[in-house]
Amino acid sequence: MTQVLVTGGSGFVGGHAIVQLLAAGYEVRTTVRSLERVDKVRAMVREGGVEPGERLRFATADLTRDEGWGQAVERCSYILHVASPFPGKAPEDENELVGPAREGTLRVLRAAREAGVRRVVLTSSFAAIGYGHPSRTRPFDETDWTDPEGPDVQPYIKSKTLAERAAWDFMEREGGTLELAVINPVGIFGPVLGPDLSGSIAIVQKLLDGSMPAVPKVHFGVVDVRDVVELHLRAMTAPEARNERFLAVAGASLSLHEVARILIFHLGERAARVPRRQLPNWLVRLAALRDPALKQVVPQLGRIRTSTSAKARTVLGWQPHSSEEALLATAESLFHFGLVGGRQALPGQKL
Repeated sequence: MTQVLVTGGSGFVGGHAIVQLLAAGYEVRTTVRSLERVDKVRAMVREGGVEPGERLRFATADLTRDEGWGQAVERCSYILHVASPFPGKAPEDENELVGPAREGTLRVLRAAREAGVRRVVLTSSFAAIGYGHPSRTRPFDETDWTDPEGPDVQPYIKSKTLAERAAWDFMEREGGTLELAVINPVGIFGPVLGPDLSGSIAIVQKLLDGSMPAVPKVHFGVVDVRDVVELHLRAMTAPEARNERFLAVAGASLSLHEVARILIFHLGERAARVPRRQLPNWLVRLAALRDPALKQVVPQLGRIRTSTSAKARTVLGWQPHSSEEALLATAESLFHFGLVGGRQALPGQKL
């Protein structure tokens, strides 16, 4: 039976990747930084509708250390390298993010090459494509690269850009017979499998629980986590995906105000706390002088970055859920786990 390694199995995308791989009949090994996370991952997989059983195994490995990666990749045919540091707030030193993202990716690729892995599918980001550029109307695609020195490029964006660049450079210089495919998703939404939330999911949570009384004028692309993982699986085995990038986006970019309106329209009374108002840009800039979180928003005010997934749809036959479906699935799962207003449920526990 074919074995696949998923790095970062306790994360949002990693958990869904395990679910889909097990459902497709693969054996799965996943890395965790501590074996204390094993029960959490198993609970997430069950929440996804699959019994983990003996086909799910665990390995301890950390992106910041060499130890453990040789054992993690052993006897694996494919690797989905999903794990990447994502901060709750901007770090004081960008190298806190850039170093682990870049060096962690290279550790995985070296281990994969040495173990004779067929192909690594790297989870990169639209962050590596659409930033550091002047405003434009032409959609971004896989031929574009973020300028890491651009004025709107923050540490996380830089880390994803330099990590992906390092991966392609490695493949060109010393990849050997190893193959690489890269997935570049926009903002990832969709159903959560447990109470630990990614940054994108936290946006919907804050809209629903009223902690965001008005919204800034920011725009972003949306894609469902289930579709992101499906694209990984297609890229994992399709001959056409060898040494290619694939942008994952469901549709047009949405403003935060449009996201709020979607929730209000479909959720009725459950969206009673969702804000109806937009903040003027000048007020956001003023508030950002004292609020570090808003300071990260300022470079993105009024910027609309459109992108296209035509390549993934044409080459790999990918058909994602709509942005609206992804956002509503996010909201329903937050209600399911009691993550909006009230106590939180544990993985696998309903309130």
